[in-house]
Amino acid sequence: MHRVHLPAELREQLRERRGGRDHVFAELDPRRTALLVVDMQNVFVALDAPGEVPVARAIVPNINRLAAALRRAGGRVVWIRSTFSATGRGAWPLFFESFVSAEQATAYRAAMAPGNPLHALYEQLDVAPDDPVVDKDRFSAFVEGASPIESVLRDVGVDTLLVTGTLTNICCESTARDAMMRDFRVVMVEDGNAARTDEDHLAGLRTFVQVFGDVRTTDELVARLEAGSEAGPGSVGR
Repeated sequence: MHRVHLPAELREQLRERRGGRDHVFAELDPRRTALLVVDMQNVFVALDAPGEVPVARAIVPNINRLAAALRRAGGRVVWIRSTFSATGRGAWPLFFESFVSAEQATAYRAAMAPGNPLHALYEQLDVAPDDPVVDKDRFSAFVEGASPIESVLRDVGVDTLLVTGTLTNICCESTARDAMMRDFRVVMVEDGNAARTDEDHLAGLRTFVQVFGDVRTTDELVARLEAGSEAGPGSVGR
C-alpha cells in the first residue's frame, strides 16, 4: 500500500484551526456508520486489467478488516461499482469523448458494463450476502442521478461514512467530498485507499482533510470499532 502520510506540519495547522482538536468529529457511533468501498472492481484491481491500480490489491486486507469490525459493531458495508454503457446517461460523453481516446472509451465502457467479468467486485473482497451493492455512473456516487446511495444510507439511519477504494484522488475523494456536502460525517481511510502514485494518493487526502472530513488509519478505526462492540450499543469517542 502507499507508504506516504499526511505531513506533521499539516496536522499541526489543522489542530490549531480546530482549537486543539486532532479530528473533526468527537464520536463514532458504529450503528450509524457505513463503510463505503468504492470501485474495487476487477477492471481496477485485477492483475493486468485495463485500468489496473496495483496498490489496490494491497489494500484489500485492510478493507476486509474494516468490514468485519464494522459488522461486529453493528454497522454496515456498502459496495459501490462504476457502471457505464454505450448509450444513454451511462455513456457519459463529456468524459469519454473528451478525456480519453476513442479506443479507450470503447474499452472502458465495455469493461464497466453489467455482465462483463471486469465489472465485478474483486474476488478477494469479503462481500457479505446482505451487503448493498450500488452502481454509479459518475466519479462521485453522490452526484444527483449518479446512484441511489444517499437513500440507501438514509433509509437505515447512517450518518457517518468510512471511505475506502480506488482511486483515492478521483472516485474516492469525489464521493467523500460530495457526501460531506450532503451532511454526512466522512472519514477517508489513509491506508484503505489506492491511487496510481504516492503523490496522487497524498494529494487527494491533503485536500479532503483540510475542509471535508477526517483521515484515519485502519488500525485506529478497527480499534475504536472493537472498543464500541465490547462496550455495547452507543458512541465511541474519537
